[in-house]
Amino acid sequence: MRTVKSGILLASAISLLVLSACGGGKEKAAAGSTGKAAVTVNGAAITEETVALLSKQRDASGRPSTPESRQAIIDSLVLQTVVAQEAAKQGLDKTPEFVNQMEAIRLSALANAYVEDYVKKNPVTDDMLKAEYERIKATTAGTEYKARHILVEKEADAKAIIATLKKTPAAFEKLAKEKSKDPGSKPTGGDLGWFDPQRMVPEFSAALSKLEKGKFTEEPVKTQFGYHVILLEDSRPVQAPPMETVKPQLSQQLMQQNVKKQLDTLKAAAKVEVVGAPASAPAAPASSASK
Repeated sequence: MRTVKSGILLASAISLLVLSACGGGKEKAAAGSTGKAAVTVNGAAITEETVALLSKQRDASGRPSTPESRQAIIDSLVLQTVVAQEAAKQGLDKTPEFVNQMEAIRLSALANAYVEDYVKKNPVTDDMLKAEYERIKATTAGTEYKARHILVEKEADAKAIIATLKKTPAAFEKLAKEKSKDPGSKPTGGDLGWFDPQRMVPEFSAALSKLEKGKFTEEPVKTQFGYHVILLEDSRPVQAPPMETVKPQLSQQLMQQNVKKQLDTLKAAAKVEVVGAPASAPAAPASSASK
């Protein structure tokens, strides 16, 4: 949503400059703006409001404003204004293409203004957040596991490791560090931490679900990666994360859902008529092979 908003606002800012240049007046500010001029170009003002607008977009993208960035914005706006003024002198602002583009920018900016106003007037409340969290919490189910594994290329190597573990079960971590081919878990003795079994390939998950706590697979488990020896250290029911940790994401999600619902309602109530059919595609040229 932020990317779309940024694009709309930037286009809107450019449209203000173009409109200003097209006006041709020596002291005219950008259309719809009466703020203090940051700079003038051939007598046409680029306002502080316009510079601040683009600075805000820079901040939103994670790049804090600095004196240097402000000057870069002004330099860019000056160049755009100079080019826009020259385009206006040549009458390019009267072409159908330009007029259509400006209308598209106007519609986008106005639609964006509506969405921003709707969000301000219809904020996500704590009660809404709590209800959504409880709904998600109620649907959270299943089991997660804490396990280790040793991955080798050959079945015979896996069987040899299992034979060693039957004699010395406590050697699992040491054997994983020495023999496992999994670069992610090898340094930690095959430790996979807590995980949802659905993240694993089916063969691995199926073998894991049959193990008792503290037991390892007594037959090699073959997957697309090789042969595994798996040790189940613990299991527990899946728990929803604390509400405070997911509150920002929930708030954003609910806000987007509310906006979409409102826009869908507006669209459903609108009378939409398709008054023109798209031009038919030109016929494909005959193939040179069909002679």
